[in-house]
Amino acid sequence: MRGGGELGRAWHDAGKLAAKPNTFGDFIRAAEFLVQRGDTSAERLAIQGGSAGGLLVGAVVNARPELFAAAVAEVPFVDVVNTMRDASLPLTAAEWEEWGNPEVAEQLAVMAGYSPYDNVGPRPYPSMLVTAGFNDPRVGYWEPAKWVARMRAEGRGRGPLLLRTEMGAGHSGATGRYGALDDQAWVHAFVLHALGIDR
Repeated sequence: MRGGGELGRAWHDAGKLAAKPNTFGDFIRAAEFLVQRGDTSAERLAIQGGSAGGLLVGAVVNARPELFAAAVAEVPFVDVVNTMRDASLPLTAAEWEEWGNPEVAEQLAVMAGYSPYDNVGPRPYPSMLVTAGFNDPRVGYWEPAKWVARMRAEGRGRGPLLLRTEMGAGHSGATGRYGALDDQAWVHAFVLHALGIDR
């Protein structure tokens, strides 16, 4: 939500490190506004995000699962604490400036408070499609896989919870001339089905 810095650098920086939860609050308030204004309803609201945007999707469905009918998390960065602890991964050390360093107790507490994997519980999760790329160098395929496994074990989903792993893909999805179009068609079909529009 604050990644583009549309309201300036200070506003952007007030959505990272210890202030990262502000980003999730922004998203939830935007969704509530759309419902209150009558543009949509919780039964017709679908959300989508990839990579760090997938973390956003994971955090808000943990916080307010009833607000969304469907959620798509593409190659989501959802195991924040464990990933940020592993400096051997290609992006970890460089990303401490954004997410924090879990070796610092105060920063660990913030991360643990919103990390989607660490905050799964017996919630009424919306219909969800989660994707992974087997050759993804940024978000290991195991992050979405273990997140989905935990939601299946502990959650109280209201619809399907699907994990789609592209065995030949990296962080940007399927390759080939029509790969991206195929991916988007799959996502759109899932969302339409989850919202009951295909009936």
